[in-house]
Parts: sequence; C-alpha cells; structure tokens
Amino acid sequence: MPGGRSWRGAEQGKPCPRRLRRFLEPCVLLVLHKRDAYGYELTEDVKAYGFGEPDPVDASLIYRTLRWLEENNMVVSRWDTESSAGPARRVYQLTEEGDRYLAAWMADLDETAHLLESFVAEYRHHMERGEGEHHDSSSHQAS
Repeated sequence: MPGGRSWRGAEQGKPCPRRLRRFLEPCVLLVLHKRDAYGYELTEDVKAYGFGEPDPVDASLIYRTLRWLEENNMVVSRWDTESSAGPARRVYQLTEEGDRYLAAWMADLDETAHLLESFVAEYRHHMERGEGEHHDSSSHQAS
C-alpha cells in the first residue's frame, strides 16, 4: 500500500489482516450480551470472531479493552470469590449503555458488510469481464 499503512508479510505478497479497527470491542460485548464472563473466558470466546490462530489476540489487549469499556460504563465487574477454590476472579457484565453501544456497532457493521459485499461483487464482475492488463494471472481470483 504505497503511502499507507503496511502490514506484516506484505513483502511476501500476503493479504492484509481481516481485523477491523477496534473490532474486539463488539466481540467482547456480544459475548457479555450472552452471559457474564471472566477475562480468560473472553480471551477464548473471541477466537470465534477471528481472534484465534494464526494471529491470536493477546490477553493484555482483552484486559485493556475491558478496562476501557468499564471506564465508559459499557460493562461492570465484580469479584467472584465463591465459584472456585482458587483466588478471586473478576467477572464482567454488560450494562444498558454497553447494550446500546453494541447495537450501534451492529448498525455500523451491517453497513460495512453491505459495502464489502458490493466491493467483492464488483471485483468478481470486473475479473469475469477480463478487461485491463492485469487479467493474465490466476493469483487475482477471489475465493
């Protein structure tokens, strides 16, 4: 990406990562919309949303996100001293404000999904027409 942000692996022709900026926030909120959870559980649960292998999310990012969400009244936490024999663990719970924030994220993600679908369809249509000088390589085929 000339003049833009680069990503690891760009020199080897690898595609850019799929992660959207701050996408971890709605992922955490969605898990908490379903149930209260510990930080470690959230680290495991967000893997289903693209934060697993080959580039798993660092647990510290989960906790920084939780701290930001809590500071902004999207989640609350409490110490759980009863459910395990080990040390107390912090349990996170979604608030009404967090529910509204998740709904706003979903509206934006719905629009983003529509734009991406349009982009992919236009690319595929363009490639099927075979117009332009860059159509001689099968490396441009979208999956």
